Amino acid sequence: MTAMFESLNAGDTIAGPKFAVSRESIRLFCDASLDYNPLHLDDEYMKGDFGKTNFGGIIMHGMNNFGLISRMITDWAYPLGAIHRRLETRWVKPVRPGDTIQSTGVVKSKQVTSKSRWVLIDVLVSNQAGEKVATGEAMVEFPPD
Repeated sequence: MTAMFESLNAGDTIAGPKFAVSRESIRLFCDASLDYNPLHLDDEYMKGDFGKTNFGGIIMHGMNNFGLISRMITDWAYPLGAIHRRLETRWVKPVRPGDTIQSTGVVKSKQVTSKSRWVLIDVLVSNQAGEKVATGEAMVEFPPD
């Protein structure tokens, strides 16, 4: 484990899985979260304007981005003996059925404290056009030696 932490450098990248967004995947998230907001289900409702915004159709729950990032971080950290401790995200652009999104991470910095070792990671979710749909920052803890 020490070798893994020591070999990490700022700029190292982590690639997450791709996720194809569909009406069915959005509906399944509605069922799992009990969030039946018409933003995610009702095409007729989504034809309207929301202040200065018109989404042009239903959109995916922003928390799906959060889940995709969390999966990327835990899939990377757990085999290294590390623990995903924190994640902060900001939704940048709506995701629609038919989009394919993918999370990526870039090691920002490392820090050693008296009790642990920490890695700060910039995270990003992009769609198939390379557009940012979510950004954020994650923190991973490696146990002390």
